Formats: sequence, C-alpha cells, structure tokens
Amino acid sequence: MATNSIKIGIVQENPIVGDILGNTALAVKAINELKKDNPDIILFTEMFLTGYPPEDLLLRSDLLDSIDVAIEELAHVSENTHLVMGYPRKKGNNLFNTAGVIFQGKLSLEYCKQELPNYRVFDEKRYFTPGKGPGLFEVKDKKIALTVCEDIWHTKAIRQASRRGADLVLNLNASPFHRNKRQERKTLLESHADKFQLPIVYANQIGGQDELVFDGASMVVCPNSGLKVQLDSFKVDNKVVEFSENSEGLLDTPNKKFRDRNDLEDVYDALVLGARDYIKKNRFPGAIIGSSGGIDSALTAAIIADALGPANLKTYMMPYKYTADMSVEDAQELAQNLGIEHNIIDIENIFDAFYVALQEEFSGKEFDKTEENLQSRCRGVLLMAISNKTGSLVMTTGNKSETAVGYSTLYGDTAGGFAVLKDVPKTLVYELANYRNSLSKAIPQRIIDRPPSAELAPDQKDSDSLPDYDTLDAIIELYVEGDKSRKEIVDEGFAEEVVRRIIRLIDISEYKRRQGPLGVKITERGFGKDRRYPITNRYSQ
Repeated sequence: MATNSIKIGIVQENPIVGDILGNTALAVKAINELKKDNPDIILFTEMFLTGYPPEDLLLRSDLLDSIDVAIEELAHVSENTHLVMGYPRKKGNNLFNTAGVIFQGKLSLEYCKQELPNYRVFDEKRYFTPGKGPGLFEVKDKKIALTVCEDIWHTKAIRQASRRGADLVLNLNASPFHRNKRQERKTLLESHADKFQLPIVYANQIGGQDELVFDGASMVVCPNSGLKVQLDSFKVDNKVVEFSENSEGLLDTPNKKFRDRNDLEDVYDALVLGARDYIKKNRFPGAIIGSSGGIDSALTAAIIADALGPANLKTYMMPYKYTADMSVEDAQELAQNLGIEHNIIDIENIFDAFYVALQEEFSGKEFDKTEENLQSRCRGVLLMAISNKTGSLVMTTGNKSETAVGYSTLYGDTAGGFAVLKDVPKTLVYELANYRNSLSKAIPQRIIDRPPSAELAPDQKDSDSLPDYDTLDAIIELYVEGDKSRKEIVDEGFAEEVVRRIIRLIDISEYKRRQGPLGVKITERGFGKDRRYPITNRYSQ
C-alpha cells in the first residue's frame, strides 16, 4: 500500500463574473504562489473561470468558446500538477456545470455537477443539465473524487465515490453567505465524512457579486476527527494541506489552528465585502451618503468607510426645519470619527420652491405625508445630482424592517444605487453599530441611544407609525423568511391586529421594493432573488 503523502492546494480567491481573462490570470498567479510547496493537486472553486453566478452570460456562445482558450493556457502553467478547475462546458445542446482536471498539458477528466439547486437565489436548472455518474482520478495510487457545491448537500455523489473506492473527496463551491451558514456546512461535512469514511476538502470562493457575498471559510474535514483545517473568512486565503495515511488506513491531516469568529463579525465583514466589491467591480470612483444623524445612515457610513477607505466617501447632511440640532451635530461628529469629508446643504429654499410650484395642485388639501415625502425627495434629487457630476455611487440607507413595510419614500430616501443594509433588520442595525464601536470610535453614542425618527414632521418617531422593532422584526422574520401564515404568527403570541397590519404593509409594498436598489444578502431569505412575489395579486389572509 502506498504511503506517500498527498498535498492539495486550496485556492480561495475572488473571481469576477464574466472576466475570463482576468480570472485566468488570477488562477495562474495562485498556481505560481502555491507551487513553492509542491502540491500534487491545486483545487479551484465552482465556475471559477466565469465567476459565479454568470446567469444569462451562459447563453452566449462566445463566452463558452473563450473557456477553451483559458483551459489551453492553464494546461501549460504547471504540467505536473493536477489542476482541478470549475467552468461551464457545452456538449451538444446541453450545458454542464463542470469540474475539469488539467494534467500534463491536457484536460484529462471532466466531471459534471449532478445536483442542480433551483431554490432561493439559485436557478441552475434554467441553464444546466445534470451530470451522471462520478468523476475519479488517481494521484499517487489514491483515488480522488470530484463533487461540485450542491452535490455535497445530498448523498448520491459521495455515495457513488465511496462505492468506486474513493480515498478523498474534493468539493468545488460558490456557496453564498448567510448567518450561521458556516456552521451548517461544518455539520453537514462532518456527517458525510463519518458516514462514508472519507475526508472532504471543501473549497469556497470569496467576494461580492451583486446581492450575494461569498465568505470563503474553505475547510477540510476528516472521518472520526471532524474539522481539521479552516481558511479565513471573507479574505483571499490560499493554502496547501498535506494528507497522509493514519493508523486506520484513511487519509488524514493534522489540525491547523484557526481563529473563531462570532456572528456579528461575520455579518459586518459580509456587508463590508459586499459593498466594496459592488463599488469597485463596477468601477465607481467612490460613494456618497445622505447623513441624517440617524442610526442607519451612521452604520452605512461606517461600513462604506471601512470598505473603501475614508478618502473615497463623502457624506451630506441636508437639514430642514424639522431636523433636530443634535442630528446636525451627530452627523458632523460621525464624519470626524471616520475621517471622511462632510458637507451641509440646507433644503428649505428647495422645498419652498417645489411647494410654490405645487400650490395650485395642493389648494384646499390638508398638509399630510405628501409634504413629508417631498422633503425626502429634495434630498434624493441633490444626492443624485452630485452622483451624476462626480460619478460616485449614492448609498441608500434603508434597513430590512423599513424595506419590508414600505417605511420609505420612492425617489427620496430610496434613490441610489446600493442599499448595504437592505437585508439587515433594525434590531441587528443596533447590534452592528455597537460591534463597530468595539473596534474603534465611530458612531456617536447619542445616535445609538436616541429613539429613531425620520424627522419629517414635528417630534416624529418611528414608533408613531410602527410597533416596536423587536416585535416588527420578529413578525417580518416569520412571514418573510419562514413563510408563516397570519394564524401561525398569531399563535406565536403576537396580537392579531398587529400581525394583520404588518402583513398588509409587507404585501402592498412589493412595488416599492422592486424599484429600490439591490443590497447585500445576509439572512436566509432576503428581498430580491430570494423572494419573488407578484406585485399584482389578490391573495390575502
């Protein structure tokens, strides 16, 4: 029996969707960095050459043709190392999500993903045909099995590998982040490793792609001993792991220390990475924020300052007569703490000009939320004008709680290009603000402590229109993320009239959400690809 060790290089990188030349160059760079440790196999992630998810780019024949050129280039980079690469492959009329093995100047094996996810943010059945059968190759007399992402969440592919005598399973992933996802993966992989007595190398990409964030956290689990290696989260982290036979004749690897992370750190880093990649990959020179002196704009500013650096962010306070002095002061202090440029633009004259123009139309009608929303729309116009002039992206500041119930103004505070807090419930906004302040002085404590208010009317508070956020967020989670009915939510102990009202607000606000910008997904089910409700529908409870 061969006792030679096997070294596997794990590439945890940040490919860009559609940038096949750039992703190929990224692969070459990673190969050259890892070659110094003499790996037998270098493992890349799912659809690495195209980035993930490429969506309807997969319908372009020129994109698919360019994959062959990329593979040809990679075939001559490290000929005596088995390169395991993810990419799409068309065969006849069928397209496959493929993991190929490149060795000694040629493509020696292609495995096609068998389990195609078609739920939540995934719609792979729109593009791909499922593969059939296992993909195994030999290295130093050991059989290595290939699986791709969703394959590992089922048992068919790993059972096939076990029956064919596999000694090790490689799993290529583009697995998006949501809260507690890393623990879900660890539990699953350890269960499979123990059940099938096979070590599993799980390689996951990092990076932001529109509303998705990929967190990396690639890992190695071994039978009967669990998690042995874990790469960093939300960072490029390429590493070589060495396997050798243990006393039971199974491939094993020594434990490597890694730093434990908590939930708030994961969520905050996901928001930073998602915002940074959206802005930089789309080549915006910077970002601007309407800073109200409130908690949402303050946390957004902290995230963007961390994502881009203070020099690439500007904030604008746009006071009106209902804006409290403390809001103006706190917005200024926030900017000083973060080291960002801050400006004040008074909107009173702008509002008055709009109001004069509308006087005839509004004649005989009471002052109501129309005038409140007009203030917000004055601010939206100013921010978008600055964006047009400078090229910087307007960051909207609404959170998931507000987005759910439509507590926002179309073409006002919803104006902008990216909503970093879109999937962050209000209660979590406060937790994240305190977490950020634990790293360094950032958000003034008065912003965190004062009752939230849109400040569009005298002495206005969010609680005038909404239940307390603990109650609101719990109902939203049950209805939006859990698909619970009104009765089921009431049975959880919530007042029926409150539940009925919140559900109605969520339902009638779908048209607003469709017009709002996208934002980072951090919960199991966010608004966007995750939840596709028809705007025009008459279903009610």
